[in-house]
Amino acid sequence: MKTKGYVKRFLSAFLVMPLLIPGSALGSEQTSNAEPIEFRNASVHDPSIIKDPKTGTYYVFGSHIDGAKSTDLVNWDKFTNGYTTPNNKIYGDLSANLAESFEWAGENDADSKGGYAVWAPDIFWNKHYVNEDGTKGAYMIYYSVSSTYIRSAIGIAVSKNIEGPFKYIDTIMYSGFTDKEAYDRNSEVNKHWENTNIEDLVEDGSIDGVNPNWFTESGEYNNKLYTNAIDANILQSENNKLYMTYGSWSGGTFILELDKKTGLPKYPGKDGKTKDGRMVDRYFGTKIASGYGRSAEGTYGVYDKQTDYYYLYITYGGLASDGGYQMRQFRSKNPAGPYVDAKGNPAVFPESFDIGVGNFPGNDDHKDIGNKMMGNFLFKRDLGEPGTGNGIGYLSPGHNSYLIDQELGKEFIVTHARFPEQGEMHEVRVHQTFKNKDEWPVPTPYRYAGETIKKVSEADVIGDYKYINHGKEITGELTESTWITFNKDHTISGAITGTWELYGNYRAKVTIDNEGTYDGVFIRQYDSVSQSWVMTFSAMSDEGIVVWGSHVEASSDQELVKAVKQELSTSLPSTVISSFTLPKVAARGAEIIWESSSPEIISTEGVVTRPGFGSEDAVVDLTATIKMGDAIETFTISVTVIAKAEGSLSAFYDFNDGLKDRSGNKGEAAVTGDRLNNTGGQITFAEGRVGQAAKFNGSSGLRLAEGLITGDTYTVSLWVKPDQITEFTTAFFGAETPNNWISIVPKTSWGNTMVWSHNGDTWYDAVTDKTIPAGEWTHLAFTVNERNAVLYINGEAKYTGGGFPHVFTSLDAVFGLGVNYWDTPFKGLMDEVRVYDGVALPAEEVQSLYENPNE
Repeated sequence: MKTKGYVKRFLSAFLVMPLLIPGSALGSEQTSNAEPIEFRNASVHDPSIIKDPKTGTYYVFGSHIDGAKSTDLVNWDKFTNGYTTPNNKIYGDLSANLAESFEWAGENDADSKGGYAVWAPDIFWNKHYVNEDGTKGAYMIYYSVSSTYIRSAIGIAVSKNIEGPFKYIDTIMYSGFTDKEAYDRNSEVNKHWENTNIEDLVEDGSIDGVNPNWFTESGEYNNKLYTNAIDANILQSENNKLYMTYGSWSGGTFILELDKKTGLPKYPGKDGKTKDGRMVDRYFGTKIASGYGRSAEGTYGVYDKQTDYYYLYITYGGLASDGGYQMRQFRSKNPAGPYVDAKGNPAVFPESFDIGVGNFPGNDDHKDIGNKMMGNFLFKRDLGEPGTGNGIGYLSPGHNSYLIDQELGKEFIVTHARFPEQGEMHEVRVHQTFKNKDEWPVPTPYRYAGETIKKVSEADVIGDYKYINHGKEITGELTESTWITFNKDHTISGAITGTWELYGNYRAKVTIDNEGTYDGVFIRQYDSVSQSWVMTFSAMSDEGIVVWGSHVEASSDQELVKAVKQELSTSLPSTVISSFTLPKVAARGAEIIWESSSPEIISTEGVVTRPGFGSEDAVVDLTATIKMGDAIETFTISVTVIAKAEGSLSAFYDFNDGLKDRSGNKGEAAVTGDRLNNTGGQITFAEGRVGQAAKFNGSSGLRLAEGLITGDTYTVSLWVKPDQITEFTTAFFGAETPNNWISIVPKTSWGNTMVWSHNGDTWYDAVTDKTIPAGEWTHLAFTVNERNAVLYINGEAKYTGGGFPHVFTSLDAVFGLGVNYWDTPFKGLMDEVRVYDGVALPAEEVQSLYENPNE
């Protein structure tokens, strides 16, 4: 799931939005001109997939009690309601049902103060489970609760209905305990081991006393050797035994056998070692992967009858969009290991990695261990190519599950992914996999759209490809596609050189000079950018490196320059207030040369100098000459540059007359659903700080007028009275794009009120030293004067800093109260919302807004 306190940028979400896929996606003939249809996406973090044996419906269950279902692995629908309680879809009365687990972690405690932290469940159908009424068979959820990066627990809940509600059974694994009385910050939980289930297990003889190695010399939890108890996964062996793998960062991943009738662990009872020297702990079980504080979490094991291997998936890196989250792969002939990668590296990290107690984010000395299934990538779309946007790619795909669908005869890797230039928004992605000659499953380049592998010909394979090599690095850098060509003579040219071979109807052998040979398959898949079916290849080397290719149809030079001209004519802005990009290169290296009628206003580099205060707006003609070979096209566009204006109050929402802007400058605010771009919510009104306040129900928000802020100097002032404080929930949100935004956040995962900003690849944290309380009115104000930012709480400056990013560079930025594109919506009251554009209020005026809210 994550290591709290180290990887901080976790934005939970559930988002459903349309995408276009072909009408033939579910079985008809795949063609390059297939008609697109709407595709429904779902945001479920850490998705655990199950195919319901009763109905054949696919379900994914994830962190923060999110879930979705599908009949085709293509269109997903939400069926959960997050942390809503009572009447939680999965757990009913959440606090009461999971009370025993919450005594240790995860509810209104430490870094879950004011809310909940229920993470990364795994679900499976256990036909052997004996219910209270004596019947057999139940859906079992193994969930995690957590309050710090090591104080966590794993519990079990069961139901006869896959959509719940699930009834609590037991809490079976604890971590982060100490050998003395101890408390975390903002916590009343005594971490002594006697407050876990260990004392009962010792008393009933299940384990042989307390292991002194669980603790450091000072009595703290020894997370160098022992793990963080989250991310459970249930593995069924070839002889129908049940096992649970679990663990995150810290001391690594462990496995325990489970009793099939109860689902409870069979604790080893005594310490020992496996034949290959791995730890067996009386309580935690057998170590099967990672350790020594390196990034590794979200294990998922699956037995494959076809190969007689147990495959183990695990995720390295940090889960945020810049964290380099990535899926790794190992296998073994036994459920308890030893697991190795394609090169023979053991999954358990060597003792040479021991650098002390703790977690070590940023340390990548384990990068060469594990087959890297997928990392950051972008099949880049260049200017003039079919489609729109920058292409198809993922950031931080990870915490996957895996499905072998016997009925379809297909296998799938199921993960969440973030996306280039879309901030922390994440969605579920399903990729079909195929085994290479060495029986390693390899993911295909594009998400599943119903494709079935078929015989291909060499004529299908020959041509130009966009090429991705996933490598072995643990990095937040984005790997962009390069161009290669599979030539008729079976050579490869372009960004790499080598040879290619088609064998066995659809099998691929790609040999790259100075690298080695990759084995996999050719398969036609759907490219949602060009909205066509294209030939692809996916292959893995004996080093555990995966390469992908996506075929691109050729076009003439003249066709290309016309396409570039058409796209430029529709994509360049007609009105600007800040600098913008004038591209110089298009697809296949086509050259673009710019001329400006007023280079002092808009340069040929796109640098904008606005006319001064009191001046008229300026109109500039930009002329582009596009060249490719002997083909040439030109066109001219007129761009208006808005003159600078005096700063003023942009909007004032006091909610005394509904959702109107009292200043008269803007229109009414609009009610949204649980995301800024959703509909269907409800906002009511209640007694406010002054007069009437807007009441937010935790599943709705307000979208304010566009363009409230149009520069790098502004002020936001508002009163909030939250009913609950949940991680990363926004009070005020403003975005130029989903990748460029600011958010006033009452609480982060480490428990502080802050303003958080993301601008392209840059994060900015304006963090205070306190968390605003629930159930009380608090005044928040945030001022930016060019690059200097101040965050005030109740009139007092709690953060002052420079270098704040310039986010608002157009006239159509969007703004919201209580919702953004990702996180749990605000629940509570808001009042007296003021936005000033071009004005950074001085401290005395902010103090006056706090002391005299009705003026």
